[in-house]
Amino acid sequence: MIERRIKIYANSSYGGVFVYNLSSQLLEQYPFEVTAVQKGRGTYICTTSEGGKIIIGPFRGSKGRAEALEHILLRLKENGIEADEIVHTREREILVQELDETWYYARKYIEGRECETRSRDDVLAAVGELAKLHLALQEVQDENLKTGGQDYAMEVFRHNRELKKVRNYIHGKHKKNEFEMIFMRNYETFLTQALDVERRLMKKNQSEPQKQEAAVYGICHGDFNQHNVLFARGRIIITNFEQAHYDVLVGDLAHFLRKLMEKHNFNIGLATDMLAAYEKRRKLTQEEWEQLYVRMAYPQKFWKVANHYFNANKAWVSGRDIEKLNRVIEQEEIRQQFLRMLFYFVQ
Repeated sequence: MIERRIKIYANSSYGGVFVYNLSSQLLEQYPFEVTAVQKGRGTYICTTSEGGKIIIGPFRGSKGRAEALEHILLRLKENGIEADEIVHTREREILVQELDETWYYARKYIEGRECETRSRDDVLAAVGELAKLHLALQEVQDENLKTGGQDYAMEVFRHNRELKKVRNYIHGKHKKNEFEMIFMRNYETFLTQALDVERRLMKKNQSEPQKQEAAVYGICHGDFNQHNVLFARGRIIITNFEQAHYDVLVGDLAHFLRKLMEKHNFNIGLATDMLAAYEKRRKLTQEEWEQLYVRMAYPQKFWKVANHYFNANKAWVSGRDIEKLNRVIEQEEIRQQFLRMLFYFVQ
C-alpha cells in the first residue's frame, strides 16, 4: 500500500489518509504506485514504482479546457516541439478531484535546467523556440481556451484604475513613508505613459475592430519565462501551459522581452538580437510590431510594485519594495531609449 511506503499524515477534516497534502484516494486513481512525494513550485513531484517521476498540480478550469490543453500539447509534438505530456488516470481521465473538491492533473516530470537569463545563447534559443511554438499554434482557436485570457485594452484600463486608487490612498495620508513619497514624486510621469497606452488601444479597437485577427492571434503559452524553458542534452522543452489562452501571439514575446530587459537594464543589443532570433523563425507583421510596442510601452513594473504595496500590509513597507520602486525609476531613462528603438519598427 502507498501508506506504508511513504511518509503520510492523517487529515481529520476530510477523514482520509494524505501524502504531503495529496490523498491516497487521488493517487490511487493513477496506473502506478507512488513511492515518494516532494514539494515543487506549487506542485507535487511524485516518484513512481516504475522509476519515473510525475508532477501533480492544481488545475483551474473545466474538463473541456483540460482536453483543449492536451490537444495543443499534442499539436506541438506533431510539429517537433517538445512540451509537457499529460498523464491519464486508469480511466483515461485528465482531471482528478481531491477530497477538498480541488481539481488536479498530472504530467510527466522533465529533467533539465532552466533557461539561464545571463546566457545570451540560452535566451536566443528560447526566443527561437517561442517563434516555433507560435507558428504551430497560429490561427488555432478553441472556445475552451478563450476564457483564460482577456482583452489587453481592458487589462490596461483596470491597471490604470488601480494606479489611480493607489495615488488617491497615498494622497489622503497626512504622514507618508519613504515608499509613498517616492511614488507620489513619480506618479504623474508613469500615469501619463499608462494613459497614452490606454488611448492607443481604445483608438485601435474603435477604428480597426478584428483587423488581421487570423494573422496575429492564436494560442499563447500565457506565462513564457525562463522558468518554463528547460534545456536537456541539446533539447529545448517548454513546460507549464496552465495559463495557455487565445490572444495576440506577441503577448508572449512582450512578456519574455520585458523580463529580460528589466534584468539586463534594457540592453538594446540583447533586445535586437532577441527580436532577430524570433523573426528568423516567424516574421512579425506591422500589426504585431504595433502590438509589441504598446505592450512594452506600458509601465508594467511601476504598476506591479504599486499594486503589491497597495495589497500588502501598508502599515509596514519593506525595504525590498522601496528598492524595487527605485530600480524602476533608475531604469526609466534607458527604458525610453529602448522604446525609441522599438518604435523605429512601428513607423
